[in-house]
Amino acid sequence: MKIAIVHDWLVTYAGAERVLAGLLETWPDADLHAVIDFLSDEDRASLGGKRATTTFIQQLPKAKTHYQKYLPLMPLAIEQLDMSAYDLVISSSHAVAKGVLTGPNQLHISYVHSPIRYAWDLQHQYLHEASLDRGFKAKLARMLLHYMRMWDQRTASGVDEFVANSHFIGRRINKSYRRESTVIYPPVDTRQFTLHTEKEDFYLTASRMVPYKRIPMIVEAFSRMPDKKLIVIGTGPEMEKAKELATPNVTLMGYQSFAVLLHHMQRARAFVFAAEEDFGIAPIEAQACGTPVIAYGRGGVLETVRGLDHPEPTGVFYFEQTPESLIAAVSEFESEAHHIRSETCRASAERFSTERFRQEIKSFVDTRVREVTSLQGQDALLHRPIVTPVNIAPVYPAAVPMKHA
Repeated sequence: MKIAIVHDWLVTYAGAERVLAGLLETWPDADLHAVIDFLSDEDRASLGGKRATTTFIQQLPKAKTHYQKYLPLMPLAIEQLDMSAYDLVISSSHAVAKGVLTGPNQLHISYVHSPIRYAWDLQHQYLHEASLDRGFKAKLARMLLHYMRMWDQRTASGVDEFVANSHFIGRRINKSYRRESTVIYPPVDTRQFTLHTEKEDFYLTASRMVPYKRIPMIVEAFSRMPDKKLIVIGTGPEMEKAKELATPNVTLMGYQSFAVLLHHMQRARAFVFAAEEDFGIAPIEAQACGTPVIAYGRGGVLETVRGLDHPEPTGVFYFEQTPESLIAAVSEFESEAHHIRSETCRASAERFSTERFRQEIKSFVDTRVREVTSLQGQDALLHRPIVTPVNIAPVYPAAVPMKHA
């Protein structure tokens, strides 16, 4: 078969790109497509050196640094990618990639990191954080997001099978598109984050400092606990706010190399996490180091961290994104930490290994291909003309809903 893998945009190497890397490792001969591709050589090496076929947005002014401003053009752009030469199309989508056009003789499987967050249930949060609560720009933004929702829902019908990166996102897919999905967790390179059982007396948080990560909230909570040391690794728009809230027991290290991050993640008493993530890789990396997690109890983290009610806990949850709720969780962690073993944390993290992802996604796709072929009674996915007695191309059956944990 000829296989295409379609990604939203290639600018940085983050969680979605790790999934993309796993897909390319599984199907190394697949062709790569994206709205834009401005990856550095170092990041491109993680994708096997592949360069994507891109859209007209690649050539627009400041597309590398201000690509978000071209969001209104992205539905048009993604539909211009020609998929007609491929038998199997796999989209890796958190925005527009799933909207690529395919025909009835092609199988389209979409791995969804999330339906477009800022167009669906998180619209009001994003508009507020962008100071678009009122005024002409706010009205324009709401009109744009309304259009994006209609386009996003319409293009869901072009996907034969949805794969969600967590049960949390599976529910979001069902809510947005009224479609069932199969859950295959993203790959986490647990080999790099090695077990270290000896812990030191400090807490760690590490993240890009963007609003939904709530790093200033974590800093404020620890500023009220002067006897507890917090180390913060990462930088971003919220850095100045975090600096204003920091007290002497809080160390803001800014951006650090992987070696420095690993050193602190292995030795931290616990890793503190405050975001509502679709999946959340950092808490799994911490567990791979044998480090417990204190996490905000919403989103994908409920599937990756085991709370104190589990027979083999790996962390503690709190249920409000407030300093008071986090302070209470830290207190609960310190009183119950003897129930959490580093080896248990490591074993929990290994449920999300890269090898497991590759096995599950390949098994899923191979099974789906066999089903289509079997239902058609011929090699349905070979891209060549099929002549019937009345010269009408046969209609291929709709995807068969499957569930997989």
